[in-house]
Amino acid sequence: MSIGELIAKRADKEIYRNGDRAIKLFYDNYSKANILNEALNQARVEEIDVNIPKLLEVSKIDGKWAITVEYIEGVTLEQLMKENPDKTDEYLRRMVDLQVQILSHNVPMLNKLKDKMHNKIKQTGLDATTRYELHTRLDGVPKHNKVCHGDFNPSNIIITPDDKAYVIDWAHVTQGNASADAARTYLLFSIAGETETAEKYLELFCKKTDTAKQYVQMWIPIVAASQLSKGIESEREFLMRWIDVVQYE
Repeated sequence: MSIGELIAKRADKEIYRNGDRAIKLFYDNYSKANILNEALNQARVEEIDVNIPKLLEVSKIDGKWAITVEYIEGVTLEQLMKENPDKTDEYLRRMVDLQVQILSHNVPMLNKLKDKMHNKIKQTGLDATTRYELHTRLDGVPKHNKVCHGDFNPSNIIITPDDKAYVIDWAHVTQGNASADAARTYLLFSIAGETETAEKYLELFCKKTDTAKQYVQMWIPIVAASQLSKGIESEREFLMRWIDVVQYE
């Protein structure tokens, strides 16, 4: 029996469509603990008031771990933005509204964002002084418990033919500070070279949530360090510029 049509390929997984199901098939080197944690997080966030593909199954296919969820028919917000650049502001407003909706929820059983960020900083390979400054900054920010998607960007938002918005890829979800999630989205736009869109996004988020821009910017070196821990060489120089804005005392 065929697993289905390959629709996406990543460094550590492949994603297939099989009828009304989407199957995420992980490579052998992917941590089983991380796979099961992702499935558990997916199940937990399904209970919030946001359109999320339902978790259907965790299984093994040809000896590889797989997570199966509902397949959502539609196009990504990223695709719509590319096809309709004149509607960028409208799409950004919708995106921010959706992010704020997610952030309005609490799911107490999720992993804590601060714990995740501390671990990521340790994995960066940065010198001890820079790591110390980043850990200190992270310890100094307020503790919140809002649902943070962790990878909130237009490619993870699907608009269905009847104009419903679904949020996919909850692998990085945690509970923590909303401004960390906003800083991550801002950084993802910036990494993609969409500087103007990044600034518009940040303005919209801060206005919608009545958050000082400086408060979100305070998180950027921390989320840049988290991204650096992935070891993507083409991003290193860019991320280091953000990490270097840490104010040393």
